[in-house]
Amino acid sequence: MHPSADRPAQRAEAAFVSLRTAIVEAALPPGMKLPEDTLAAQYGVSRTLVRAVLARLVAAGLVDSGKAKSATVASPSAEDAKAVFEMRRCLEQEAIRLVAAQWDPAASSALREHVRAERDATNRRDHRLSGRLAAEFHVKLGEFSGNPLLERYLTEVVWRCALILSIYGHPHDQIQSITEHEELIDLLDAGDAERAGRLAFQHIAAVEERALARTEQTAAPDLSAILSRY
Repeated sequence: MHPSADRPAQRAEAAFVSLRTAIVEAALPPGMKLPEDTLAAQYGVSRTLVRAVLARLVAAGLVDSGKAKSATVASPSAEDAKAVFEMRRCLEQEAIRLVAAQWDPAASSALREHVRAERDATNRRDHRLSGRLAAEFHVKLGEFSGNPLLERYLTEVVWRCALILSIYGHPHDQIQSITEHEELIDLLDAGDAERAGRLAFQHIAAVEERALARTEQTAAPDLSAILSRY
């Protein structure tokens, strides 16, 4: 391990990524309590750092917090979901425009490699991983936009959409989504920003359409047992 990897700030960052991943992969269900003492013991950090991690997750819309209760995994309403997807469509359209304007072979190669990872996870029937990778594809698009603020907002919205899908989404064939990601890269390679933008709009609309049937949580899971996998 790198000597700096054990610094408190880096352990806190690792805790943030771990919790975010567990939430968007639906391992931590909406409404699940996130006690500070349990998280501090799990990640080997102080409760002060845990509070900072939870504050970041609250700002990202993935965790709810209140004065009279501990933090819990967020439970966005159907109305919240609609607003999030409306914002995502706007941000994604602008991201595609900016990405297309500075598209290069390195971006194409990086995104194609990511899509191969998506397909591999799908072929292995690792649905949680394939779903997260599908979301990360759009985060990577934001990274190639060249606009740090757009990247930040798009990343936040994409992860919120992933949470919404974990609550309201129903099982679906991930292959179609992967194929659309490949088609989007093909259009960007061809310099066809207009068609790429239309495809992205249709793609997000299809994702939103899948966010329909609420899945029921049948058992109360153990927080530490879940996070030990992340």
